[in-house]
Amino acid sequence: MTRAKPDSRVDAYIAKAAPFAQPILTRLRGAVHKACPDVVEDMKWSRPFFLHGDTILCNLSAFKEHCSFGFWGAEIGKVLREDGILQHGGMGSLGKITSLKDLPADKQLVAYIKKAAELIDNGLGDNRIVVARRVVKAPKPATETPAEFAAALKKNKAAGKAYAAFSPSCKREYNDWIAEAKRPETRDRRITQAIEWIAEGKQRNWKYQNC
Repeated sequence: MTRAKPDSRVDAYIAKAAPFAQPILTRLRGAVHKACPDVVEDMKWSRPFFLHGDTILCNLSAFKEHCSFGFWGAEIGKVLREDGILQHGGMGSLGKITSLKDLPADKQLVAYIKKAAELIDNGLGDNRIVVARRVVKAPKPATETPAEFAAALKKNKAAGKAYAAFSPSCKREYNDWIAEAKRPETRDRRITQAIEWIAEGKQRNWKYQNC
């Protein structure tokens, strides 16, 4: 298999990163090339990306106090979720990486990158329609339901039942909307409106999207 040449722009990106970030980025980059020798390096949105064929495999990012590494694609996302690899925080799949200790073992990391490349090959090989790929992130944790809102849900059986069936993201939209109200009267109005919508099975932004 032909080994791809490093992109000088990625070299420059790593060189300009903070001292703590450079060994992290270097190790991640090395793992990608070890797992997928023909990977093509590129710069997108001012950060390094790695392409397998014409498809995004993963990417690197460096910030002031942490780095991130993102796998791309729903297929590898399912594998990472089932294995408990996804971490909260940061822009990528492994959470906020502040030192080499935050990285999975090299063998494990290489194995997941190989799996991601294999899934790309399988997806393109069976002529499936490839939908827009996104970086794989851990879902945000559920937010706490404000006490007044929880009490109102208990009083309205239809709303309580519908709310219980909502996805965590739909619940979060309502919880955040109500919690962000600065004045008690504003919060009360929002709770009243929320109960009405939820009883009808509607999410917070029901006019624009579906749960």
